[in-house]
Amino acid sequence: MKRTLFTLGISALLLASPVVWSSEAVKLTSLEWPPYSGSDLPNQGASVAVAKAAFQAMGHTLEVSFYPWSRAVMSAEKQGQYVGYFPEYFYETTEFVFSDPMGKGPVGLVERVEKPIKWETVEDLKKYTLGIVQDYINTPELDALIEAGEVSVQSVTSDDQNILKVAMGRVDAAVIDPNVFSYLASKDPVVSGVRNEVKMNEKLLAEADLFVAFANTPTGKAWREIFNEGLSRIDVKQIMAENM
Repeated sequence: MKRTLFTLGISALLLASPVVWSSEAVKLTSLEWPPYSGSDLPNQGASVAVAKAAFQAMGHTLEVSFYPWSRAVMSAEKQGQYVGYFPEYFYETTEFVFSDPMGKGPVGLVERVEKPIKWETVEDLKKYTLGIVQDYINTPELDALIEAGEVSVQSVTSDDQNILKVAMGRVDAAVIDPNVFSYLASKDPVVSGVRNEVKMNEKLLAEADLFVAFANTPTGKAWREIFNEGLSRIDVKQIMAENM
């Protein structure tokens, strides 16, 4: 019964959209965010490997175009050739609908070794100046304080810039995924030059689920259902681990 209902649901969505049920290439946007996504990474990163496996399980192929983050989101919003973007944290929006979780990503703070920050709750971060990446979702609690002007922030366009600003003392700490920090500290020639000056704060802000954000259209919703079914047929944790 469950399979029948799923098939009927997909059929109804496909009838209302230009998507063809036969083998097809779906196009999503992403960003250079190693080890989760990147044009030069093995399998284009852990999150891309998961997404490709999910679509492949349903008989489709995935084509990913890599852009700076703001452009990746904007390109998906235009509802042209792309039906969504990823990897993304959940947030409230009418422009996109989110897939089932396709993995997890911790969110923390990189700090100076010689001047670590001390905090117990997000409210404690009000006394610091934090680095954030433009248009990134951080955590709901932190973003609310930032929007209210209660936490001082400086925005840049990439994680590596934030790490360098922390090392130079231009911000007290910066929001970053610890896996991204570890990758950049070991692989990026500029960041590795300051790796002894910075470290991750021991306390995490969150352990967040990662999603594909599909366009909130009949086509986007149809692909979301296909993707979600594909996720249920693969071992997400194993694929993530193999590609991290």
